[in-house]
Amino acid sequence: MIRAAIRSVAAIALLVAVFGCTTGFEGDRGNIPLSQAATTKLARMGSSPGAPMLMRIYKRESQLEVWKKTTAGSYKLFDIYEICAWSGELGPKISEGDRQTPEGFYTITLGLLNPRSQYHLAINLGFPNQFDRSLGRDGSNIMVHGDCSSRGCYAMTNEQIEEIYALARETFAGGNRSFQAQVFPFRMTAENFAEFEDDPNLSFWNNLKLGYDITEVTGEPPGWDVCGPKYAFNTESGCGPSTMSDGSRLRLASLQQADASALTAAIAVRAEAERLAAEAEALRIADAAAAEQRRLELEAAAAERREAVTSFTGQIGAFFSGFLGGGSGSPPVDDPTAPVPPPRPARYS
Repeated sequence: MIRAAIRSVAAIALLVAVFGCTTGFEGDRGNIPLSQAATTKLARMGSSPGAPMLMRIYKRESQLEVWKKTTAGSYKLFDIYEICAWSGELGPKISEGDRQTPEGFYTITLGLLNPRSQYHLAINLGFPNQFDRSLGRDGSNIMVHGDCSSRGCYAMTNEQIEEIYALARETFAGGNRSFQAQVFPFRMTAENFAEFEDDPNLSFWNNLKLGYDITEVTGEPPGWDVCGPKYAFNTESGCGPSTMSDGSRLRLASLQQADASALTAAIAVRAEAERLAAEAEALRIADAAAAEQRRLELEAAAAERREAVTSFTGQIGAFFSGFLGGGSGSPPVDDPTAPVPPPRPARYS
């Protein structure tokens, strides 16, 4: 009995020595428990691990948000995670192999969680969804995963994906059949829309903003369907009438009116900034041209001075050379017309 106990203790000690620097869940990463800090944070915001969840992704800002439903009935922001890497550019994913990360509204079910991903842990976004397929878009295995490496996915650190995955897992454990992932090109601000007012994806992004705005005014993610080439939010059977309450529709109209005014102002500010920048650039170019002209004039003046000094120096040299008898070096020649001096008196001879 004692020997068996000793062997058990030794075995435990060996396991501790081997796995002392690990979590103990390497073979079952999908069941890493949600941290006590996260559970406490959820309780303080009036939520719980099993409460409904919402995920929001903003490409340009490289941020992923997790929202959880509270006992008050609305969703509150739980945390913001910095995305390690994402592929492609702003705009939707079109086809398999384009290495483009998608944008849109996606429904995440339990079957889309992958605890054995080669990228540590993964949550499949479910691309293409019904909207993507209606436009002929295709692709597969578009994930939010770990390993901080992207080939068309949204990549997080392993530590981040462990918490996000655990939050999703506990949401399903709480009896929820799905949660929504909203993927945007950027934060839906007037300044961002002003910057991209000429982008070919603007109509698509305005359609996504409608879903974003409905979430803002109702406090929960909208139901979505497809109506023609667009998402339809909170409607009956796609293109049917709105299912939103009168109060929500009024708040939505007020928000959209305020955003339209903010967009007009943002476009004006941006246009003025571009005008001032153009003027500053034109002034810089003019100043540079003037400086170059001044440099050339100074160089020309310096060259003239050097030429004048060289000429003057040559004249002075020639003068002193002749004055000291240097001349041209030829022997003196008698002048036959010069007067002959009288003979000296004999006494001086």
